[in-house]
Amino acid sequence: MNTTAARWRRTTGFLALLGLIAWLCADLDIARASPGAELLRVAKGFLAPDFFATEQLGQALANTLAFALQGTALGAVGGFVLAMLWQHRAIRGFAAAIRAVHELFWGLLLLQLAGLSTVTGVLAIAIPYTGIFAKVFGEFLEEADPQPERALPAGSDSLSRFFFARLPLIWASCKAYASYRLECALRASAILGFIGLPTIGFHLESAFNEGYYDQGAALLYVFFILIFTLRGWLRPVVLPLYLLAAVLWAPPVYSGNWQTLVRFVSHDLVPAPLREGHGLAGLWDWFGMLAQQQLWPGIWQTLVLGMAALLLTGVLALLLFPLHSPLFGNRASRLAGHGLLVVLRTTPEFFLAFFFLIVLGPSMLPGILALSLHTGAIVAHLTGRFSEQLTLRDDAPTGLDRYSYEVLPRISPNLLAFLLYRWEIIMRETAVLGILGIHTLGFYIDSSVAEFRFDRTLVLIIATVALNLAVDALSRHLRQRLRGDGAVPLPAGSGG
Repeated sequence: MNTTAARWRRTTGFLALLGLIAWLCADLDIARASPGAELLRVAKGFLAPDFFATEQLGQALANTLAFALQGTALGAVGGFVLAMLWQHRAIRGFAAAIRAVHELFWGLLLLQLAGLSTVTGVLAIAIPYTGIFAKVFGEFLEEADPQPERALPAGSDSLSRFFFARLPLIWASCKAYASYRLECALRASAILGFIGLPTIGFHLESAFNEGYYDQGAALLYVFFILIFTLRGWLRPVVLPLYLLAAVLWAPPVYSGNWQTLVRFVSHDLVPAPLREGHGLAGLWDWFGMLAQQQLWPGIWQTLVLGMAALLLTGVLALLLFPLHSPLFGNRASRLAGHGLLVVLRTTPEFFLAFFFLIVLGPSMLPGILALSLHTGAIVAHLTGRFSEQLTLRDDAPTGLDRYSYEVLPRISPNLLAFLLYRWEIIMRETAVLGILGIHTLGFYIDSSVAEFRFDRTLVLIIATVALNLAVDALSRHLRQRLRGDGAVPLPAGSGG
């Protein structure tokens, strides 16, 4: 037990130190002269939403659903195929690489090939989701009980072993995870509106940018209703009909010129010095310039914002998990707390960051607040659920003493494990916040796309992938140490 406590304390201290350093280095300026006045205008808009101001709202909702349904379906099929080959390192590496690139980055690249089309929206979701599904389904298969497969007659072919002995064991888990992933896809589909695709996010960005907060609030409420009622209207028996309707509404047909795709891959993505015949010496100078002006600043700023957000996420999770724990409060307080956590974890970080940028102005602070509130609510929810397993003695104290001396020491390793599990996701979201103007890697990626310098885009996206994979590897190493000391396994879906 002493070894367990020492390990999670050292890990906590290490991450807290990095977070404090990040806070000291972060740009936390409030650029708005009167953020309170702007916040009051926003509040008035949310108290009096205008549900009839947005034209083509029905089409935007239909597009949001169509992109999400088709993207999730393609991702699930592709991920399932890769999961069957999960034992191969090359497959695991490929899946890790494609899921490390955010949906918005895929969208920016696909815009150059397919424009503002269904293909762009669907593939921007399907490609990273293929990697995510592959990882989850592959881990389900690895953890499945091997006994049924051993009971099959000798000489049974591999397909029979898979479909009759392994797949039935994980089918229920796969369906449950696909349902959760569709909820994530709806958020991703909405966010794709920020790069011009005709989803609900496109209208939301326009409304808030123009100061029509009542209109923007109505759109956000509609989005919440869509997410909150998901389990009511998403039934397995009608899912094929939904998918058919999605394909008929927005057919994913590529109508572009295939020569454009060939040129994009063979010319636009090739570094400029090689295209212009300057050889390796020119390539080295080009890369050095890119590294000095964009690559290293982007990586540093992404790390600073991400680590600052991770620290604040941990603090918020510590403060918020009692709202969802049966060990604190009463039924009414837990119901209100649960509602708050649901709203925070349902609202995409990108939406929150956009909102805080309007209120506070451009700096790292909006990004830190957005990531921390969203992820802190998720970690608080998971920690509150874990606290349900705790049994307190009959004479246990109440109030702050119960929190400090009875509950906190027992849930801390698991809370830390949840934080570590979300760390890579925080870094992934941190990079993409640059599209809003926050100076992370995404800012330079968005700028290079706007300037049609796709060779720079490719290098910057590769850097984003490498950073995410490095953080994921470190997080996985630290989690394994904690798990080896008795921390509970993480629930499916806690990865967001």
